[in-house]
Amino acid sequence: MTSFSLFISGLLWKVFSGVKKSTKQSAAVFVLEKRSLESKYPGNERRNERERILDQFKKSISQLTRLRHPQVLTVQFPLEESRDCLAFATEPVFASLANLLGQHENLPTPVPSSIRDYKMFDVEIKYGLLQLCEGLTFLHDSVKLLHRNLSPQSIVLNEAGAWKIFGFDFALNDCNPNDASPKWRCTNFVESVEDLMPDLDFLAPEYAMEDDDLLSPASDMFSIGMLAFTLHNSKPLFTNSSWSTFRRNASELKSLRESNLQLIPSDLKETLKLLLNSTPGLRPTASECSKVHYFEDVGVKTLANLDAQFQWDNLQKSQFYKGLPHVLPRLPQRVCIHRVVPCLAKEFVNATMVPFVLPSVLAIAEEASAKDFVAFILPLLKPVMKLTDPIQVRSKSGWS
Repeated sequence: MTSFSLFISGLLWKVFSGVKKSTKQSAAVFVLEKRSLESKYPGNERRNERERILDQFKKSISQLTRLRHPQVLTVQFPLEESRDCLAFATEPVFASLANLLGQHENLPTPVPSSIRDYKMFDVEIKYGLLQLCEGLTFLHDSVKLLHRNLSPQSIVLNEAGAWKIFGFDFALNDCNPNDASPKWRCTNFVESVEDLMPDLDFLAPEYAMEDDDLLSPASDMFSIGMLAFTLHNSKPLFTNSSWSTFRRNASELKSLRESNLQLIPSDLKETLKLLLNSTPGLRPTASECSKVHYFEDVGVKTLANLDAQFQWDNLQKSQFYKGLPHVLPRLPQRVCIHRVVPCLAKEFVNATMVPFVLPSVLAIAEEASAKDFVAFILPLLKPVMKLTDPIQVRSKSGWS
């Protein structure tokens, strides 16, 4: 098993890669050692703070366990508590978005090259933001839940590179569940305790007002806007080192100036201006945001279709796969290897579909380095090499 600490929740959670014995299913095992809290908040006088942090984490993981959506990190084994630690298991994870933006604290030394040298392509940023909008549409419209801490630390990439919402430490449930109009009652943050505060750099300005009537899904949409800004500028609009700094910046924010938008793609600028507006009512909803022109990208559509293929019948799949080789040259090679190939390989158990997916896999293999081919493509192709039916498999692959 390997271990590392994702840049999440104050670096208190350690993450181990593991395998479930009964099913051989890969998993990520999250462990929080209680002594790490005692080291960070020592002494009997801080016992209440430690207990409150533990309670917050337990509620957060309990909330995460109840949620089921493709854009929310999937819990495979629920939270267990012992005298010494908290632990739970999720789908395999690669890194937090914060790690990929350069925050490497508590990662192994030297930092793995897969994280240190990670270059995020435009299609990944677009599709990642779209995935977050789809996840928030579910949380806001179906669950009536506010996340309240969307930031690079609370977004995790799984092994396939999909962006998953995590970190529900400050989430708020609708306090009027039987009412058609949801309402959220604000809970106060603890300014003196780092782990009882959300990431202020991504927090909506209305939280500085501490007014329940201002709370709405629009607050999370501000965080989406700040994430988009950060991904294109390598830093957020403000650096809020304290609650007082956050309140000052919140009071000064009206709307983005053109000078702030120089690195923002032209088809995202107007949407970003609305998302980062100080008036919550001007911000688009998650559902509206997912429909903007910025996401009308052939690469984004291709990745979305690959993720949705389990909903399709064989005819729909075959039509999509026939056109895929023409799209692949427009996708970065790493995306093809780590995102496209695993999706296509799922069809290898369906012999009738193999002739339709094999040309794309072989096209990607032809462009891959020898190292990548051996590590990521060849193991998936080995079972296909044994197939003799349908006959097209042998003719397309070139083996007999």
